[in-house]
Amino acid sequence: MKNGRKWIIPAFILLLAIVVVGILWIGKIGPFAPETPAAPEGEAFAVGVLQFVEHPALDASTEFFLKALADNGLVDGENLKVTVLNPSADSGAMQLMSDQLATGGNNLLLGVATPAVQALAAKTDEIPILGVAVTDYVGAGLIVSNEAPGINISGTTDMNPIDRQIDLLLQLVPDAKTVGICYASNEVNSQIQADIAKAELEKRGVAVEIKMASAIGDVQQTIESLMGKVDAMYIPTDNLMASAAAVLTDITVANKVPVIVGEGNQVQGGGLATVGLNYEKMGYQTGMMALRILKDGANPAEMPIEASAEVDFYVNTTTAELLGITIPQEILDAAVIFE
Repeated sequence: MKNGRKWIIPAFILLLAIVVVGILWIGKIGPFAPETPAAPEGEAFAVGVLQFVEHPALDASTEFFLKALADNGLVDGENLKVTVLNPSADSGAMQLMSDQLATGGNNLLLGVATPAVQALAAKTDEIPILGVAVTDYVGAGLIVSNEAPGINISGTTDMNPIDRQIDLLLQLVPDAKTVGICYASNEVNSQIQADIAKAELEKRGVAVEIKMASAIGDVQQTIESLMGKVDAMYIPTDNLMASAAAVLTDITVANKVPVIVGEGNQVQGGGLATVGLNYEKMGYQTGMMALRILKDGANPAEMPIEASAEVDFYVNTTTAELLGITIPQEILDAAVIFE
């Protein structure tokens, strides 16, 4: 009887160990485990893209971001799962979509335009987030500093050479006494650019009229309210105004008001000219940053915000002809021409 008792305690301990291991197994990989989405079979990474709205500059940013990944071995449907969502500038849809991407098992998130990055940032402080088509990360409350973001966010900035754009405006419209600036009231990046443009114009002795639109339906009335009051207009890289490019062009050309815009796609849409960034290049540059995070384990909190070292001239010769403006040959020789 005494010998039998010697086996009771070890047997009980063994049974207890088996139960504990079983519980841990169930909790880790069984039906009670936390639900962690995985990339489909054969796909090494998952990337979620939130593009604020559809227009050529943002479309190019997304397309060439993904091209950079593909050119470097991460191909959607092969070893990469890509989810691209577009809320069409609807704030409610953007919140739902950003939540979907933040909880969708993605290894990295891309916000295309400032509002998209802000929406993603509100959903996660753990998943790496990159931004493209963002003017001022610090001003938008996204990071601590451009040199050391200090949080899970980095990316590229599309801050324009606004001083050179104003110089171009006055070169093409040398007699301009008053310049109108128009942008969306809810876009921080546009506010920043408009303030810089205003300061540059006033420094050169030119008066400024500023108007803001709150929605796509307000753009026509807002632009029309400036006609007869301004000799030219400056439009920053504003998503609302880019989406309403046809309306802007129709009104300003009919009133013989030249428009200098923030980037090349706006020139293609009917703006007169600009010296600015190439969003294909910016998207590709952001994709290269993503590769450093996905493949090399780089920490976005320690990755400085990157700017493009290259700018290009863009001219719409059809718009120039309709306005009766002669573009100097030295600009045409250096420019990307839209007809």
